[in-house]
Amino acid sequence: MWIRFFIILGIIGLAEYYSFIVVRSAVRNFPPAGRTAAISVYLAFTLISWLGLILFRQINWATLPHLWRNLYIAFVLGFIVGKILILLVMLIDDIRRLFTWLITTVAYRNTTSPDAAEGGISRSLFLKQTALVLGGLSLVGFMLGIRNRYNYRVRKIKLKLNGLPDAFKGLRIVQVSDIHTGSFDNHSAVAHGIGRIMDQKPDLILFTGDLVNNHADEIDARYQEIFAGLKAPLGVYSTLGNHDYGDYVHWPDAQAKKDNLDKLKSTQATMGWRLLMNEHVILEKGSDKIALIGIENWSAKANFPKYGDLVKAYHGLSEQNIAVKILMSHDPSHWHAQVLKEFKDISLMLSGHTHGMQFGIDTKWYKWSPVQYMYNEWAGLYTEGEQNLYVNRGFGFLGYPGRLGILPEITLFELG
Repeated sequence: MWIRFFIILGIIGLAEYYSFIVVRSAVRNFPPAGRTAAISVYLAFTLISWLGLILFRQINWATLPHLWRNLYIAFVLGFIVGKILILLVMLIDDIRRLFTWLITTVAYRNTTSPDAAEGGISRSLFLKQTALVLGGLSLVGFMLGIRNRYNYRVRKIKLKLNGLPDAFKGLRIVQVSDIHTGSFDNHSAVAHGIGRIMDQKPDLILFTGDLVNNHADEIDARYQEIFAGLKAPLGVYSTLGNHDYGDYVHWPDAQAKKDNLDKLKSTQATMGWRLLMNEHVILEKGSDKIALIGIENWSAKANFPKYGDLVKAYHGLSEQNIAVKILMSHDPSHWHAQVLKEFKDISLMLSGHTHGMQFGIDTKWYKWSPVQYMYNEWAGLYTEGEQNLYVNRGFGFLGYPGRLGILPEITLFELG
């Protein structure tokens, strides 16, 4: 634990050091008063950013004006990510200079400056300017990303499942995940997203957890009305995510925490959603059947709860001759840790949880996000043998009130 703490502290220290060097270099030609003012503003922004992070849990963010809260959080994240980018570029420069020094000084006994340039700027100055531009782009990108928090993207997936009964071929399933109601600040924008879901004319709607950030009260009467607008012929089913249990806030006692979860369950029932708690249902069309399984949060990561019980959810299912089974399990780490090993008859597992970290590159040809260093499966469709996993990028947002490169997602599956 302490080793990790000191590593993080060291990275932060280096990022701050290099960022200050780059900023100081950028303003070196300013008049003395302007140079002092620019550096003072930079240091003030740095102090404000770190105070917000240090006091993050002590600040009641929900009570702050939404616009200023969103701008502040976006600025701080962009500022910090920008400094990390500066750190990476400047480390490359220092490593380059070290090797150049070794080669010129040790191998050739040459005292020529490794940064000497003919008719242009030095490599170090060029890299400092590059680092400054990258840092600035990060800050601007995170600020502009606020506009994408309700920019819902419908992803359409045609998926063949072995053994799918004829009556279910062409079935249209919409998956939604990670709504995080407590982060929303615009009822109309959310209602528009729900409208986009209904525009897909789904036969079945599945929600894979994290309806709230922490408190059941986040779903006010207006949001209950909006979410109750989700309707489908085969029903609307849901399961719980790690945030739904209220594990991340301090409760007066265990009963208060239980009451919060009970209220969340009853709210889902009021909205017409069927919450599956380590259980399954059989969906029928004529004489054909498929199974839908929903479990509580089950994570292979130590920091997240493991309340799910797939064995319990399967009870009574093995005796039935049902070829296609669809599992709703919030955390995608469940797939490799248990599903692929012990439940090889699950055709499709639907997850969320990662949000694609709400930041990254997400194109047809290339996907990248920092979250991939924590989760092997973090966005989109994954297949092993006859089993499939789909990780939804999330409908809502948490922490950062925006999306940069990874847009909020509504997934439409058409089974074949």
